[in-house]
Amino acid sequence: METEPKTPIRPGLFVTEDRLFDGSLRLLQPADGHRAGTDAVLLAASTAPDARRIADLGAASGVVGLRAAQLNPKAHVVLIEREAGLVDLARGNATLNRLEARVSALEADVLALSREPSLREAFDLVLTNPPFLQAGSVRSSPKGNRAAAHVTAEPLDDWVRNAVAVLRPKGQLVMIHRADALHDALSAFSKRLGEVRLRFVFPSRNAPATRFLVAGRKGSRAPLTILPPLVLHDEQGHFLPDAAALHRGDGRL
Repeated sequence: METEPKTPIRPGLFVTEDRLFDGSLRLLQPADGHRAGTDAVLLAASTAPDARRIADLGAASGVVGLRAAQLNPKAHVVLIEREAGLVDLARGNATLNRLEARVSALEADVLALSREPSLREAFDLVLTNPPFLQAGSVRSSPKGNRAAAHVTAEPLDDWVRNAVAVLRPKGQLVMIHRADALHDALSAFSKRLGEVRLRFVFPSRNAPATRFLVAGRKGSRAPLTILPPLVLHDEQGHFLPDAAALHRGDGRL
C-alpha cells in the first residue's frame, strides 16, 4: 500500500491518500483513525463473483465495498457506516474511483438495520468487519475513530442478526473477525444461516491463527465446511505468494 502525506480536509481531520491493489484503488482515510489493512483485503477478496446487490456493513472509508464494486463490474454497492465523517470520506472515495454511479454511502447504525424497511432483504451479499472487542474488556484507543472501529458494547449476535435481516433469501453473509471470537461467531451464524464455511488466517506457519473468515447462506441447511487455511507471512515476515497476490488484487478467496 502506497501512502501520500497527511492532508487536512477540514479542521482537526487529517487524511492520507493511499493506493491499494497495485494502485487500482485510491483511498482517502483518516491519518490517525481506523485504517485499511489485511483484514479489508481478505474480506474484499471474499466477494462472490455473482453478487449484484452488495452491502459493506461498518464500512469506514469504504475500502471493502469499493473493491467489491471493482471486482464485480455489474454490482451495486451500499457502504453503511454510522460515523458521519467516515460516510463523507466513503462517498468521496466512490467519486475518486469513478464508482459513484454504482456505489453509495449511507449513514446508519448497523445495529438498527432490522428496523429499516427499505433495507430489509435488499442484498444478495453482505460483507462485514465488525468491531472486534467488547467494551470493558480492553482499554479503548484515545483516538475516537479507532475506538469506534474496534470496540462495541453490543454482542456479536446482534450485529449478525441485523446483517441477516438485510440479506435476501439465499443471500450470503461474509465476516472477518479475531480468532478468539470464533465461538460467538459460529453461535450467531448457526442460528440463522446454513452452508457455513470457515477459513482460519495465520500470520505465519508456526503461529496461532489470529483471524478467521466465516460465510453463511440464508435459508440453507447445508452443514459446516472448514476450508484450507490461509498463511500470510514467511519466517522473514514477507507475504507468501497467495497473500501477496490478494494484496495486489489478483484472485479471490
